[in-house]
Amino acid sequence: MARFRITEKITINSNREKVFDFTQDYSNRLKWDTFLKKAVLLDGAAKAGVGVRADCVAKNGSGMITEYVSYNPPEGTAVKMTKGPFIFRSFAGSWKFIELKRGFTEVHFIYSFELRWPFRIFRNKVNRKLQSEVKQRLIDLKSNIERDFPANR
Repeated sequence: MARFRITEKITINSNREKVFDFTQDYSNRLKWDTFLKKAVLLDGAAKAGVGVRADCVAKNGSGMITEYVSYNPPEGTAVKMTKGPFIFRSFAGSWKFIELKRGFTEVHFIYSFELRWPFRIFRNKVNRKLQSEVKQRLIDLKSNIERDFPANR
């Protein structure tokens, strides 16, 4: 089966700890993640961490339950899909936060997925759509953080 990988990155004018904390605080998630209309931690979890599950629903109504498989503040996180849209056989994602220099963080979103048949026929279209959405999410993240948490604070 063919796995696909999407990688996007952006540089944010804020320190790595603030960027990491902001992205992993689910009370902030809908402030910057304009792709989603719902983002909640499950099973009574108060914060993200290994084994914690999250329920995220896109504005188009498509939902996914993920589980954190890695949580290493402020370096990165990784999740895997445990339940999601039928189009995906599997889906995983990682976010990496790299301090470039004092007050500047490079954020990488990396997604890997496998499509079910017959959706594999549309793999290029699905790949382009997801790539565009990932890029926009990073732009929105940058805008929100630089407005609310600039590096000089």
